[in-house]
Amino acid sequence: MTPNTSASAPSRRSFLASTAVATAAVAGGMPLLAACGGSGGGSKDGTTSGKDAQKILPAFVAQSVVTPDIASKNGSAVGFTGRLSLADLKTSVPKKLGKGSTVKIMSPFWGSPPKSNNAYYSAMNEQIGTDIVWQNQDGNTYDEKLGAVLASSDMPDVVVIPSWNMGGKIPSAIISKMADLGPYLSGDKVKDYPNLAAIPTDAWKYSIFGGKLRGLPMPAPIVPGIVPFYRKDVFDEKGYELPTSAAEFLALAKEITNAKAKVWACDDMKWTAFNSFGVLSGSEKPLGWNLVDGKLKYRVEFDEYLEALEWTRKLYAAGVVHPDARAVNQGNAGQRFTDGEVLMYNQNISDWWGKMAEQAGQNKDFRIAGMDIFGHAGGDPHLWAASSAGIFAFINRKASKAVIHDVLAAANVTAAPYGTKEYMLTNYGVEGTHYTVKDGMPVKTDKGNIEVVNAYVMIASPAPTVAHPDFPDIAKDQVEWQQRMGAFTTKSTFFGLQVTEPARWTNLSSDFENLEDDVVRGRKKISDVQQAASDWKSQGGDKLRDWYKKLLDDSGSAQG
Repeated sequence: MTPNTSASAPSRRSFLASTAVATAAVAGGMPLLAACGGSGGGSKDGTTSGKDAQKILPAFVAQSVVTPDIASKNGSAVGFTGRLSLADLKTSVPKKLGKGSTVKIMSPFWGSPPKSNNAYYSAMNEQIGTDIVWQNQDGNTYDEKLGAVLASSDMPDVVVIPSWNMGGKIPSAIISKMADLGPYLSGDKVKDYPNLAAIPTDAWKYSIFGGKLRGLPMPAPIVPGIVPFYRKDVFDEKGYELPTSAAEFLALAKEITNAKAKVWACDDMKWTAFNSFGVLSGSEKPLGWNLVDGKLKYRVEFDEYLEALEWTRKLYAAGVVHPDARAVNQGNAGQRFTDGEVLMYNQNISDWWGKMAEQAGQNKDFRIAGMDIFGHAGGDPHLWAASSAGIFAFINRKASKAVIHDVLAAANVTAAPYGTKEYMLTNYGVEGTHYTVKDGMPVKTDKGNIEVVNAYVMIASPAPTVAHPDFPDIAKDQVEWQQRMGAFTTKSTFFGLQVTEPARWTNLSSDFENLEDDVVRGRKKISDVQQAASDWKSQGGDKLRDWYKKLLDDSGSAQG
């Protein structure tokens, strides 16, 4: 379901995609896990915060239909660690809210979309009370289609837009062409849709564009989504101890590596290095800035950024990284991990369940676990909070009130919490058609694996949830890892603010990722990064800093 979750070195775009979409579905057959200011509909760059945002945001009313086994803590997901009893599923939408409108939705889709008249779509539309027609587009090339559609006069009723596709003119198009949902959802109005009222406020904050509530969010945990995984079965057998510092990791990596036996310690570990050294996010530009001693600094200006690259470079130089990782995206890091060619790799948290489920019928001894992120010098790490939403559904401002109501009715169903009939239908489909029950467990059929993918979960989703009834221990491990790491997670200056940079600076930092990959592999030098940072400042970085500082002065910090 998730794109590129096992690439050799996850790019920022594939990381965002895997993180956000992985949060869209939980349990069984699936892993879980552009802002502008002003009150008008123009395209003024900036953000909306403070009292202005409070007037726009929906009221939060925690759902009381289902009680999770593990409550959210430190920005984690909630967790369910018990067996899923289909006989005990609750009802969160007692009355069909849809009024029968036909709603056309364009959305990214990873894989081969099913036929439009399939049994899953029919069952969901019947549950909602509307006729949703999906216009699924290739998720890997979605940005190519998106711009043209938003510029056309024949835009669908709903357009789903991931945050990583919000470059260039897309934010301005959102502001000028998408409906204001405030009259339907702000304040107590959201209580007409109880499952939407249970979506965390931080996710709604990211849904404010152009001073209006325009997006229906897919919430996400704010703790880091990349986990340094290790082969627990092999570690236990060999007696390897988990590292607690960057130096210990390198020493362990040298101990593990045996090239003649085709065993290397790890794959590319750049993302873990960034976390270990406390580097600000590069995935979402506003989160790459932070106020330090009264001065705004961007991630590439910090010593920790260079230190993280230098440490990753040492791993490659020491020969402890699998040779295939030297060529970015060559082969499959996850496959090398399950094959035992590497014993450590970093990837989206969804791989915790994904690899365990994949190997269950192939290698009964296989065990995957996530090591805690260590501070590079030992001790606690300094981690940075991620965005609390990553994919949004927007309604065409030309849509009738009836269509808007029916889209919200659909969102109220798809945002139903785990343990409800609505959640089960949204994520598994129809019993007997899309899944069967084996030993009390829902198991997807071939038809289920084809039809019950993407689609409805993209309209809106519940609060971040982890639940794997086939591997409840994995769900427990995932949430507890998030909670431990969340205790060391800090919100940077612009956390919680949906920001759109002026178009002239949109691509200013776009070359850093490729440069980083070249540096850690020894193809470029650290001095090349320092020069790139200097060029970034002179080519617009300093002016962009001034722009952000004014934005901060006008809007206030998420921490203030």
